[in-house]
Amino acid sequence: MPHSRQTSKASANGDPHKLTLQSSTQLPNSKVTIPRLGFGVYLSSGATCLSSCLTAFHTGYRHIDTAQYYANEQQVGRAILEAGIPRSELFITSKILAPATSPQNPGVPDEHETYLSIIGSTKHIAAGEKGYIDLFLIHSPSSGPQGRKTLWKGLERAYREGRVRAIGVSNFGAGHIEELKEYAEVWPPHVNQIELHPWCQQRQAVEYCQKHGIVIEAYCPLVRNEKAKDETLLRLSKKHNKTAGQVLIRWSLQKGWVPLPKSDTPSRIEGNADVFDFNLDNDDMAALDSLDMGDKGAIVEVVKN
Repeated sequence: MPHSRQTSKASANGDPHKLTLQSSTQLPNSKVTIPRLGFGVYLSSGATCLSSCLTAFHTGYRHIDTAQYYANEQQVGRAILEAGIPRSELFITSKILAPATSPQNPGVPDEHETYLSIIGSTKHIAAGEKGYIDLFLIHSPSSGPQGRKTLWKGLERAYREGRVRAIGVSNFGAGHIEELKEYAEVWPPHVNQIELHPWCQQRQAVEYCQKHGIVIEAYCPLVRNEKAKDETLLRLSKKHNKTAGQVLIRWSLQKGWVPLPKSDTPSRIEGNADVFDFNLDNDDMAALDSLDMGDKGAIVEVVKN
């Protein structure tokens, strides 16, 4: 199943003006395709998470983004069962934040224990059965060089066994991704998930990923509603008769990224998917591009290159 280390680019996203909720793009060096719009479940828990996932599925989303750190993988798994949608039609992402350690060597990253932690997530998603996760990411580079190596080798093992269909990273800069070359059997990573919106465009990291064909996922595409009163955003919202959130998601899609909007409000979950009946023209895109504040624009994390 794993592919040898290559640097060929991912297949083209196609005409961004012809996207639909069913659009997907191919991951590099892989037969796996990822839906172009995802649904995030950060800070969504218990019955709320379950209900929101079911609303998302009913709306037409087929891509859910969770993580071990979110502590809601089991709710996502339950939603998959209750939705009754064939598993093959869904795309589920999870993430692992730090390597696990063994009881014999506490504090020392352990590849086998890390692998078992990853497998535990696949069981949560499959409601206790032997299942798989479509994409598994290293959530952060914060565990250091040895920790990152342990995490990647654990992911590669799960990938070889088919328990994970694709592997990638989150919050990684170019230096972190280059570091993987020292030991990776799978390179480049299929995905890099980073904070992206008009006020934080992380252009160096984006350019690096595009150069190597790494699919870019955009978290916090709605800026957690902190820019809802921005004059440029309000102007474009009025121009297109769309909400500010819809304009932001559309901008991200037209940049060629995979945005991951999050909401627990049913009307907003539905509205965030209603972004395929309008286009931002070149002037609109340029206006939003001009809002970039660099590192100061981040509300979560700027990657270190």
